Amino acid sequence: MATNKYAVIRYNALDQCFRNPGRRYFIQDLIKCCSEAIYDFSGNEEGVKRRQIFEDIKFMESDQGWSIPLERHNEGKKVYYRYSDLSFSIKSQPLNHTEANQLKETLMLLGRFKGLPQFEWMDEMLVRLQTTFRFSEKSTEIVGFDQNRYLKGLEFFSEVFNAILYTKVLSIKYKSFKQHSVSELTFHPYYLKQYNNRWFLFGLSQEFGLISNLALDRIEGITELNLPYAPNLTVDFEEFFEDAIGVTVPKDTLPQIITLKINSTLWPYIETKPIHGSQRIIQKGEGFVLIELFVIINYELVSLLFSMGEELVVTEPSALSDLIKGKAKAILKNYS
Repeated sequence: MATNKYAVIRYNALDQCFRNPGRRYFIQDLIKCCSEAIYDFSGNEEGVKRRQIFEDIKFMESDQGWSIPLERHNEGKKVYYRYSDLSFSIKSQPLNHTEANQLKETLMLLGRFKGLPQFEWMDEMLVRLQTTFRFSEKSTEIVGFDQNRYLKGLEFFSEVFNAILYTKVLSIKYKSFKQHSVSELTFHPYYLKQYNNRWFLFGLSQEFGLISNLALDRIEGITELNLPYAPNLTVDFEEFFEDAIGVTVPKDTLPQIITLKINSTLWPYIETKPIHGSQRIIQKGEGFVLIELFVIINYELVSLLFSMGEELVVTEPSALSDLIKGKAKAILKNYS
């Protein structure tokens, strides 16, 4: 199967030519029709090569294509092409094997989202493809994603997703880690974000009148309310998280310069997987690299820096350095 981006345009153009009973299409006519179709779509004037058309016809006739019922009719030394069954069209055919395999690969990749109710349809689709095209029911996994299929709260994903999509107000029963009892919130959902294998819902809390975030795994129940939906007119969530790591953005907190001294043994990891997009090198010394970040100090940043242990030292600001020191002392005390 041709892999360039105009293949589908050529197949459809050839299909129209082959099923036209009012004209005889010779190879030069097919080349012209395909070239015109590509030009109409993209403005590309390069045209199509004779060899490409023959390769397209070969593919369309194959089992990997659509097994088109193509006949070749001699007219002198020339040959024109036409379907033996003029009612045939590749547009009315089921997926060919090549398309089905490509779709299967895509679904297998997306299937790593198993556990999220919004994507349950993919399991059914794979079964239908296996039945139709005799896929092997036992497929070897070749890609592994970091995910927790057993995470509590995933059963609410579809409901929350659709509430955002269709602008529905929700009554959410919620119990944070700090609460002993369940509270009930009237919530206008705006945005879903995943961090560290957990999902978080952002929206307007009607009780508090401000943008809040709720962890899906702390939700106890959801009910749709027949109330006017307050649309999001203030927050661009892409920009909202630009200066932060994770999902916590403390109110009225501005990003600041963070200076970190990275051990040379850790640096290759930090270099290839930056802590934040603002990361830049200030100095390279013997056994260390000094870098700078411009981020908001939040829980996720502190946890991430602390997880790097003795390979990283916070040099500025002093408040963040003292916070890391305090956590290290607390751990040391636990092991004393």
